[in-house]
Amino acid sequence: MRAVQADITTLDVDAVVTAANEGLRGGGGVDGAVHRAAGPELLAACRKLGGCPTGEARITPGFRLKARHVIHAVGPVWRGGTAGEPGLLASAYRSSFARLREVGEHSIAFPAISTGIYGYPPEQAVRIAVVTVREELVAYGPLEVIFACFDSRTLALYEKELAG
Repeated sequence: MRAVQADITTLDVDAVVTAANEGLRGGGGVDGAVHRAAGPELLAACRKLGGCPTGEARITPGFRLKARHVIHAVGPVWRGGTAGEPGLLASAYRSSFARLREVGEHSIAFPAISTGIYGYPPEQAVRIAVVTVREELVAYGPLEVIFACFDSRTLALYEKELAG
């Protein structure tokens, strides 16, 4: 497990995770960037999936990305922490690993799910991400996991959590 400051759309991994909305329609932030980089075929593939509930993930081909797959993880909107957000966020990470296992791949890159427009406090989201991924790695086995950070502040949060 490692954190890097990078554009997730440029990473050469088996699967990139995008912080998707329930309609899998693209949008802003990392999801919009992934859709733009993958090309219009990604949206067409997402439409065939019929959406995705919060806390779950779906998988499509990566199309024009270096990554062979895109995993669309729907994290929760922050509502103050009393609406099951921690469990839903952890579930989005676990579901991403389940999709990766389905296709037998061995490297994955995650953004900081729910920390953008969904307003999840980054410190809490990073802690949940790292703890959940560590748990999944025990069950999954050898796997390359990259936390792709958009900015240096997020990178510092991941580096601190990974070191602790």
